[in-house]
Amino acid sequence: MAAGAIAVLSPFLLGVWALVRIDSPGPGLFRQRRGGFQGRPFFILKFRTMRMSTDRGIVQARKEDDRTTKLGRFLRRYSIDELPQLINVLLGDMSIVGPRPHALAHDRQFVTIDRRYMGRHHARPGITGLAQVSGARGLTDTRDKILERMHFDLKYVSTWSWLLDIKIIIKTAMVVLRDRAAF
Repeated sequence: MAAGAIAVLSPFLLGVWALVRIDSPGPGLFRQRRGGFQGRPFFILKFRTMRMSTDRGIVQARKEDDRTTKLGRFLRRYSIDELPQLINVLLGDMSIVGPRPHALAHDRQFVTIDRRYMGRHHARPGITGLAQVSGARGLTDTRDKILERMHFDLKYVSTWSWLLDIKIIIKTAMVVLRDRAAF
């Protein structure tokens, strides 16, 4: 599925990469270490949507983050920034569906809130997941938001089926299309 999507989308992906490079200084792709299957770290790929920063700390992007470029806002709105993760799927680091991977620093922080958190690493991380189609998408800046996302991630891990993956893929398409209609 990922190879077919990359083949079909390659001209579009190259165009987006070029636009990101033109829009602001820096690389077209953003790489960050994330927690993967069984907790093994990997580098996630995304189109860069923010200006380059000298600050090396990991700060979650906020809704109206002033680091986000104009093109970056558009890419984030339609989840286009996530498309390079198809390469992560080909590499075996990710799946199309699974718990969204967090930065390693956030994994360390979130496990202190609830030790069950690491149970989400029993599934390969996904480009989309049950949490994202159940209203727990976006910033995890409060304890309640972290616990809500963890709840959906653990539910996915414990109830996984091909049918569930298909439902999540369909719901993801609906969420993206609904967001597009609101634009």
